[in-house]
Amino acid sequence: MARIWVTNRREVLLGAASAASLLALISEVAAQTPPPAAPAATPPEASPYEQALDKILGDAKPSPGKINIEIPEIAENGNTVPYAISIDSPMTATDHIKTIHVLSTANPLPYVASFGFTLLSGKAAVSSRMRLAKTQEVAVIAEHSSGRFIAAKRTVKVTIGGCGG
Repeated sequence: MARIWVTNRREVLLGAASAASLLALISEVAAQTPPPAAPAATPPEASPYEQALDKILGDAKPSPGKINIEIPEIAENGNTVPYAISIDSPMTATDHIKTIHVLSTANPLPYVASFGFTLLSGKAAVSSRMRLAKTQEVAVIAEHSSGRFIAAKRTVKVTIGGCGG
């Protein structure tokens, strides 16, 4: 059998008074708490491309290298831009390309692709397609087995329906 609890006026007033005093206590403690210190002036935030570049390179400085980038200078459709990348490397145990990173400088997400290589790869070459939001540079960064980086860039003009962009 279920019981029905009936609350009288006195219990309601006691509950309301308790809630009011708890609220007053909380606001008094909040008033005594000092405001948080203003954050130090932050430098202007780096672009997504610069952040991606820093993540790949760290403190290393890339040098120009023998990177061959085959990509159209004018892409009539930015949704599917073909590219091919090859790097002149002997691919020996002491001298080979470990990774090729492809980045776009103006896409909202700059990472296009990363390709890993081993000695069994035979050569450092890849081909694929990418999506480009607008006219921009495509950067290729290759990591050598020695830990050094080489880099190259190509500009691709993305047109909309062949009308310039």
